Amino acid sequence: MSAETVLTVDGLRKEFPARAGGKTVVAVDGVEFTLERGGSLALVGESGSGKTTTARIVAGLERATAGTVTLPSAARTRGRRRPRPVQMVYQDPFSSLDPSQRIGAGLVELLRSCRGMNRASAHERALTLLADVGLDEQHSERLPRDLSGGQRQRVAIARALALEPEVLILDEAVAALDVSVQAQVLNLLADIRERTSVAFLFVSHDLAVVRQITDACLVLHHGRVVEQGRTADVLDNPQAPYTRQLLDAVPRPGWKPRRRA
Repeated sequence: MSAETVLTVDGLRKEFPARAGGKTVVAVDGVEFTLERGGSLALVGESGSGKTTTARIVAGLERATAGTVTLPSAARTRGRRRPRPVQMVYQDPFSSLDPSQRIGAGLVELLRSCRGMNRASAHERALTLLADVGLDEQHSERLPRDLSGGQRQRVAIARALALEPEVLILDEAVAALDVSVQAQVLNLLADIRERTSVAFLFVSHDLAVVRQITDACLVLHHGRVVEQGRTADVLDNPQAPYTRQLLDAVPRPGWKPRRRA
């Protein structure tokens, strides 16, 4: 039995208008991929490659110039009260949290407004969500400023999961964390994926993270896909010159920066 497809992106193109009479900027050009339930796909490339713009279009935060984003479950539930089946976790969780609202109260408000829960049910669900990401009732009473960076990112993940998405977009979601905390969050994400079958669309320039958390990857360069396949195959046996350049840029043991003359 074939796996269920939860996301199909076909011929995606995004143009941004030029400034002061210059040329139109093509940020995404002909990007195509599918994502299956429980799958994990990375969009890889340097800054300006089009990976975040692609993710924002999938999340509904940008409108594509051309192409389609198909979410089968969204079509099935059209007209009913259900949040979009795609949620996004950003690099900086602090910006997505109300600095004056306690963590638990924020989750309760979200569950009541988007899932129609009564206060008691929302409170119970909020504590369960926090437990799912390794936090407890004490954390629910804290303000965002009272939490560490890793704890705030766990809260951001809990908020996204509260809406029961089929696709979770993680845009450089561990890039701002130190290595030890980064490993904890990646292990948490792997556990969530196994337990819930949510699919990940992982936006990153960190190839070590991509190798750990994803099954497949697309390499983007100037908005175009230059290579795609299983993550291990792409990273261990790259075919595109640009992919080889990305891998060659990763520091290795004994690496020393060259001095400029």
